[in-house]
Amino acid sequence: MELGSIIQFLDNRTILVIGATGFLAKIFVEKILRVQPNVKKLYLLLRASDAKSASQRFHNEFLAKDLFMVLREKLGTNLHFFLSEKVTLVPGDITNEDLGVKDSNLMEKMWKEVDIVLNLAATINFDERYDVALHLNTLGALNVLKFAKKCSNIMMLQHVST
Repeated sequence: MELGSIIQFLDNRTILVIGATGFLAKIFVEKILRVQPNVKKLYLLLRASDAKSASQRFHNEFLAKDLFMVLREKLGTNLHFFLSEKVTLVPGDITNEDLGVKDSNLMEKMWKEVDIVLNLAATINFDERYDVALHLNTLGALNVLKFAKKCSNIMMLQHVST
């Protein structure tokens, strides 16, 4: 698929990005927001216990990074409005059923709206305890699949693995 056709494919799509604070996810999110401003919505699943913690992670691990400098310069004072229109932070954890999303209204909304699920969540610590790695990298992927199956508009589930 060529870049132009990828950008067209993502036009007016709602994407759930899982593992949103990871290296690849940050690059993906920045690129989409910069080159495809007509993306309908990005739901960013962040490992967090509540909305406040998710917001803190997003600001500390996303917006504060140099990666978003071009987007900050491009949008200037409109950045926060643009993000509020395009990005919804979702506190959760893929090791739990329904991705650990506690807000049932948000979960129902995601099941109705999400077109694309992009799973980039994993532990990349190769010295990780076996039980932790199994829960995150294997059972977490299964939870993502189960969640994606509940999305009524699902077009694609993309899983990236270490």
